[in-house]
Amino acid sequence: MDALKLIAQDSLKAEVPVVEIGDTVKVHVKIKEGDRERIQVFEGTVIAKRHGGVAETFTVRRVAHGCGIERVFPLHSPNVDKVELVRHGKVRRSKLYYLRDRVGKAAKVKEQLR
Repeated sequence: MDALKLIAQDSLKAEVPVVEIGDTVKVHVKIKEGDRERIQVFEGTVIAKRHGGVAETFTVRRVAHGCGIERVFPLHSPNVDKVELVRHGKVRRSKLYYLRDRVGKAAKVKEQLR
């Protein structure tokens, strides 16, 4: 096995949150301010996922005060404390970039009942 794969394997989280496209999630992120550390919650819709082992990321979008905000979170980052699933979304695309152009109720994703 490559040396890079061995190093990357140590950085992987044991329990990876199950995040699907279209889901509404709450991401608890550790924020460091000076010598203090706090947890900030970012809630929104998962619009994209990138696979790739240690570099796996997911993009969460929300609209705050009429302005769209997107954040990309590394799945295996130690700064991502936990990911809570709020609701499942029913989508037929792997990337939901079309939500960027929509406003209000048109930007909603239907809920999938499981």
